[in-house]
Parts: sequence; structure tokens; C-alpha cells
Amino acid sequence: MKLGLCSVTFRDKNPEQLIDLAMEAELDAIEWGGDVHVPPGEYEVAKQVGELTRSRDLEVSSYGSYYRLADHTGNEFDFETILETARRLEAPAIRVWAGMQGSADADQAYLEKVAEDARRIADIAAKENISIHLEYHDGTLTDTKESAKQLMEAINHRRVFLYWQPSNNVSVEERLASIQYLKQWLSNVHIFHWRSYTDRMQLASGMNEWELYLEKIEQDPNMNRYVLMEFVKDDDDQQFLMDAQTLHDLKAIVDKKAT
Repeated sequence: MKLGLCSVTFRDKNPEQLIDLAMEAELDAIEWGGDVHVPPGEYEVAKQVGELTRSRDLEVSSYGSYYRLADHTGNEFDFETILETARRLEAPAIRVWAGMQGSADADQAYLEKVAEDARRIADIAAKENISIHLEYHDGTLTDTKESAKQLMEAINHRRVFLYWQPSNNVSVEERLASIQYLKQWLSNVHIFHWRSYTDRMQLASGMNEWELYLEKIEQDPNMNRYVLMEFVKDDDDQQFLMDAQTLHDLKAIVDKKAT
């Protein structure tokens, strides 16, 4: 388990400032987002950001794209442009979204379209040794553990994985159940603690439940993964550094239990 930062956590900072903050927090990696810091098609920016990241002994964990599987009306850029940007960044993984419909609104034909597109882009990305990772998120076909499993089984591709983050408005028990249900596909984790996007809390106040989540996720010995910080209370640098320390503490607890 390596620790990192999603660049979208601080959209107002430039890459140098983000790297400085990640270094101060003693993190391992950064997931660079495609909306602000490394826009698709800006290949020289991607190359420079990747080189700068590695020059500070940080890894590029992934490229956080906003590519929507199958629903191409929601895509500003085609996947080939996103892939080339990730390649210039030297990202080993690209994060994408499982369509633009929630599972309650999607029929079987829509699911099959999303699965087909996932296989298509995974085949293309595999030629560059880059894997595909689906966002686990409301308003997409990964909005419940059941729909996420159904989609991953339909995709059935060895280079397609699933991120995990705590679903909104469900119990700790239900979140733990989702990890168990989906564990064969789980890769990276987005870590935050909130009641809602506008009501964020210190990560320390969610330490007990996150210990449970990470312990269960880390029961898979075959997957190397990044736990990536996102959504800091008040978008505050000092709060971020405190949350990062909490994350280090969580890793130490989980690692100790695993040995």
C-alpha cells in the first residue's frame, strides 16, 4: 500500500506547489487529474509534469481522466488523446467513468455498450502497458456493489480494475460488504471523510472506520495499490498535512496487523 494525493484536491495550486505539498506530507505518489493540471492533448505539459514528479522522488500513480465509457456525448476528448497524454505523463493507469447513467436508469443494452467500450480502450491501453480503472461513483454503473459487479463481470478483461471509495448515505457495514463483494477487482482507493461534499470532516474523526476499510482491502496480497487523498476539509493546506499524518498512522496500523 502506497500513499498519495489526487491533484484535484487542490485545483487552485500549480503542479510545483502540489509536489511540494506531497513531499512535505511524505507521500509516495500523485494522481494527476485531466481537468486542470494535465489536460488531455497537452502532451508537453504531461511530459513536464511527469518528469517533475519523478525528479522529486514521487511516483505518478495514475491519470485521472473524465472519459465516460460508451456515452461519448459526455467526452470532450477521444480516448486516444487521453491515452497519449497518459503515456507522456508515464502514468501506469488511467481512471475512467462507467458511463453517464446510474444503474437504476440503465438497461441491459446500455450496460453492454459500457462494457464493450471498456474492453476496447483496455485493449488499446494494454499496448502501452497502461491499465484501466473505473471510478466507483454515484450516477454511473458502479453506483452500487451489485451493479459494479455486474459490469465488471460483463467487461471480463484482465487489464480493467475498479477503484473504491465509501459510498454516500450507507452504513459502515454496507461499505465493508461492498469491499468483500468486489475485492477481486479492487485497485486504488480514494480516501476522504465527509457527510457530503460541502460538509467535510477531519480524516482523524473517521480513523476507526477507515482502519476497517483498509484492513479488509489489504487482505488481497496480490494487488499493489495506492491510497489517494481527496476532499480535504476547507481545502486547507494544514488540514491536509494533518490528514496525511492520519493516513500514515492508518498504514502503520494496517501493516502491523498484516504481519
